[in-house]
Parts: sequence; C-alpha cells; structure tokens
Amino acid sequence: MQQTHLRRTQLTDEVADTLRDRIMTGELRPGDHIRLDETASSLGCSVTPVREALVTLRGEGLVRSSPHRGFIVEALDRGDIVDIFWMQAELSARLATHAAHHPDLAAHLTRMHQLVDSLEEAVDAGDHTAILRGEFAFHRQVNLTANSTKLAWFVFSASKYTPYDLYARDPEWAREAVSSHRRLIEHLRAGDTAAIRAEIHARFDDARDRLIRQLDSTDFFDADPATA
Repeated sequence: MQQTHLRRTQLTDEVADTLRDRIMTGELRPGDHIRLDETASSLGCSVTPVREALVTLRGEGLVRSSPHRGFIVEALDRGDIVDIFWMQAELSARLATHAAHHPDLAAHLTRMHQLVDSLEEAVDAGDHTAILRGEFAFHRQVNLTANSTKLAWFVFSASKYTPYDLYARDPEWAREAVSSHRRLIEHLRAGDTAAIRAEIHARFDDARDRLIRQLDSTDFFDADPATA
C-alpha cells in the first residue's frame, strides 16, 4: 500500500511539472480550461494524479477551480516573471558565493570542469535531453559545493517555474550557458563574490527576457482569464 502511494505521489509531481511548464511557456494560456479526462489521456495516466497535480498548482496560484468547470489557468503578468527570476538569481547567487569558500574547492572545480565539457559535447550534438541533464548536473555540483541544504531546497522549489526544456532547445542559449559556466568556475576559483553574483544574475536576466519574448509572441499577457 505504501509503495502504491509513493508511486502515485511521484506521478502527481510529474504531472504537476508538465502542466506548470505548459503554463509558464504559454502553451496553456490564462482563461484556458484544463479538463481532467483530456489531460489524463494526453499524458497517459489516470484522472487521479491530474486532479491532485491541479490542486497543487491551485495552491501555487497558477490555476483556480470553478464549480462545474474544472480548473482554469490564472493570469500571469510580466511582473510575476520578473519576480520569479529575480528570486532564483538571488538564491542561486548566495549558494554560489557559499561554494567559493569550500575548503576542498579545487576538487569540486575539477568536477565542474568535467561537467561543462560534457555539456558542451551535448550542445555540439544538439541533444537537448543531454543538455537538460548536463545543466542539472552542473547546478547540482555547485549546490553540493555550497553545502547549504536548506538554501538549495529553496532554489530547487523556485526552479520549478523555469521551463528548462524551452531553453535547452535554443542553441544560442545553450552555447552561452557553456561559456557562462566556464566564467563562473573561474570566478569561484578567484573567490570573486561580486563577479559570481554578476554572472549568475546575468544568466537569469537573459532567461527571463527570453521567456517574456516567448510569451509576448503568443499574446499570452493579453489573454483575459475572466472572460476566456
């Protein structure tokens, strides 16, 4: 019974991640109805994890429930996007500055170099799945080096709102990610906390602007959730 619950919880989280990503990229627009049966069918699962996932997203303010109408996507404006990426940048920058003071930093930097090399190979091959894995592995290594588990948890929670798949399919973004990670490694080596913060904020600012442009291209911000 416990194993079944754990599997369902994991599936619920996966469905929530998928729907959150669709909202953040504009695939699901403010005012759109998310129908349980249709969503379950498209994701190849039962209705239960979809309903549970939507309850989670309702708690995050991304959808609302309406009697007899199911769940409806809430409005998300430019200010929300700016705030989400500012928060991630601030938390990630603090983690990275912690990492700069690790007593065995040299060993961690060697591992970071290896991860960036692997990421660059994925970028050259145009393998967006490997790019996603490489990005996750690099940031995980920075977080491990920071040795601040509570802060890393907050970063992970905030990162749920970043549609990484959108970026991983963008060759320009992917190449710049490799260059940025290499610069960050050198800033960590030098213990230059100002440069660390600037590098991380620049990356999140770029990701923010790319997402806003993507949403603008679909007239996402012009949708009226009250009348859709």
